[in-house]
Amino acid sequence: MAAKSPEEEHPVKAFGWAARDPSGVLSPFNFSRRATADNDVRFKVLYCGICHTDLHFIKNEFGTSTYPIVPGHEIVGVVTEVGSKVTKFKVGDKVGVGCLVGSCGSCENCFDDLENYCPEMILTYAYTYYDGTITYGGYSNEMVASERFVIRFPEKMPLDGGAPLLCAGITVYSPMKYYGLSKPGTHLGVVGLGGLGHVAVKFAKAFGAKVTVISTSASKRDEAIKHLGADSFLVSHNPEELQAATCTLDGIIDTVSAPHPIMPLIDLLKSHGKLVMVGAPDKPLELSVFPLLMGRKMVAGSGIGGLKETQEMIDFAAKHNITADIEVIPMDYVNTALERLQKGDVRYRFVIDVAKTLSVAA
Repeated sequence: MAAKSPEEEHPVKAFGWAARDPSGVLSPFNFSRRATADNDVRFKVLYCGICHTDLHFIKNEFGTSTYPIVPGHEIVGVVTEVGSKVTKFKVGDKVGVGCLVGSCGSCENCFDDLENYCPEMILTYAYTYYDGTITYGGYSNEMVASERFVIRFPEKMPLDGGAPLLCAGITVYSPMKYYGLSKPGTHLGVVGLGGLGHVAVKFAKAFGAKVTVISTSASKRDEAIKHLGADSFLVSHNPEELQAATCTLDGIIDTVSAPHPIMPLIDLLKSHGKLVMVGAPDKPLELSVFPLLMGRKMVAGSGIGGLKETQEMIDFAAKHNITADIEVIPMDYVNTALERLQKGDVRYRFVIDVAKTLSVAA
């Protein structure tokens, strides 16, 4: 029997923008969503952030993409329907879905609310769902997800500026909490002042940390200190600045996804300091062990967060008025936005106004 088309797989008609091949060019796309199951929450998508991961997937840079791909895992909107067994949400609630829509539910990580480390986690788009169909993301008019993978947005949280927190926010919040870098008075370094880095500065300051931004771009000094509230700034290729800051940092969150030297960063750490990688360079980084031995230093990693911690992060952000700095765009600008993102030409996160512009784009 021939496989059903994306438009015929499920009973509920849906519409979005998709990439059809590794060119990554997006265009209007008719597909379908499943009917609302007992534990499902269905919502109208209002905004969807654009993450650098979207770019990797639509261009098949990880080598795992199957087309068509509807990207988007920073999805926010308003609930339109809930399943009969849903207890946490009702029609009209503001909600979001981040990077995950499924996990096995029975492994040690799932029991520990770490669905993000489940070996069978299901990503929000371009992954195979339980029913064998491919998941489609938030560059679309509506979303449906299991209640467990839906985040409640506090009333005071702006949906457009809050959307990127579902990926960028949790990616920096989780390691700060886990590695003990959220204690007031901690001196934290943030490497890279982009979509993740600027949010990392905001969370660190809200935790009461002293923050040093480390960047290749000296031009970002004023932005880091005057706009985002960082305490100091280091140019990563300036030996004098780095030398003066040797052994001053309790920890570093490294958000850079391009290959870059990390040994100078390790020198900035105090004894027992932690360098936590949250960016994903596509080539191995050079690591000399001796500086780790001489200060009991650690190089570690962290990837997004579980659902419980993501909800905690959103609630914390609302309490401290933390949102991403965004540029809101219409749906039909998305290809230009992705080209600009590739060049680093965004301050700091694109967010698509899906509700107001998707039908216009059609």
